Amino acid sequence: MSWLTEVAQHQDELIKIRRFLHQHPELSFQEENTKNYIADYLAALNIPVTRDVGGNGLLGYIKGGRPGPTVAFRADFDALPIDDEKDVPYRSTMPGVMHACGHDGHTAMLLITARILKQHEAELAGNIVLIHQHAEEVLPGGAQSMIKAGALDGVDYVFGTHTASYIPTGTVGFCPGPAYANADAFKLHIQGKGGHGAAPHETNDAIIAASSLITQFQTIISRSVNPMDTAVVTIGEFKAGTAFNVIADSAYLSGTVRTYTREVKTLIKQRMAELIHAVEIGSNVSITLDYTDGYPALFNPEKETAWVKALTESITEVDEVIQQAPSLGGEDFSYFLAERPGTYFYTGVMNEAIGAHYSHHHPKFDLDENGLLNGVRVFLKIAENMDQLTK
Repeated sequence: MSWLTEVAQHQDELIKIRRFLHQHPELSFQEENTKNYIADYLAALNIPVTRDVGGNGLLGYIKGGRPGPTVAFRADFDALPIDDEKDVPYRSTMPGVMHACGHDGHTAMLLITARILKQHEAELAGNIVLIHQHAEEVLPGGAQSMIKAGALDGVDYVFGTHTASYIPTGTVGFCPGPAYANADAFKLHIQGKGGHGAAPHETNDAIIAASSLITQFQTIISRSVNPMDTAVVTIGEFKAGTAFNVIADSAYLSGTVRTYTREVKTLIKQRMAELIHAVEIGSNVSITLDYTDGYPALFNPEKETAWVKALTESITEVDEVIQQAPSLGGEDFSYFLAERPGTYFYTGVMNEAIGAHYSHHHPKFDLDENGLLNGVRVFLKIAENMDQLTK
């Protein structure tokens, strides 16, 4: 009998876990209580736990009774600096902190997966490593440090999932190839010469220079990047000026660059530097660029993605398996897939009838907890069929 038949009986516990975590969120790199909650839960199942892996990360180990590969399942558990605006009993109790991206659901899915797998470890053809990752939301993220601390030592394959508030509950999505983008950030400090608004000829206007730079940056995508490639340059902040009749001597811009390939990313950085130099000369200002390389692009291997997709199509409780479009969002699971084959799939949790339809990072974000059951089912289906990975 398939282990998947046991998932429904743990629904209440899954919801209880998710709601507890939702009420007690912690920001990236500050997840002290959350990591202790996870560690205590696994320890109560007699699952060996290694704490403080690369920071606040944890590793749990389930040793199978039969030979086979070692497969890792990953879930992140940090929250965001957002006020929870939902009117629900499990609303965040922490002002200004909220699970607005579904990481509480990720953790709940993996803990219930662990509970069921532990009961069947003698039947497992291989071993399971449970990667509970801290700090996905803030650079440099927790994945890199966990890998450096040995999270993937002995691991042959790695799999993960993200809740998706944009696909219906009952749906599971897959995206072979590029799924998430290189997610970079930049800051620009423009230093000019301020003065009276009635005497612009005596100044070097930082606002004019910044405005020119914003306009010029838009031409990078439209005129320098091949139209067949995907890229975005977005300015998200523009700060300058103190009064209506004062020409600003400085300005501040910040933004993000999203790309899928290293070549396009390099081209954009080169063009930014060239345009900055041109504006410096044209406006007689000095400009400092602070460019931060974010998470690398996430590429789902075709073979393993197709394998998990085929397994998911055989799960009767899954209403629909879809081809998910790539996203220009960032995701540090990319570091895991750069080291080991596997895939990152999407678990649908959208249900407008209960208010679970707001976008990720929205203050009213919520998820249909019934959808989390399918994430558990996919993890279990992978575990049930690990012997196929050696063929």
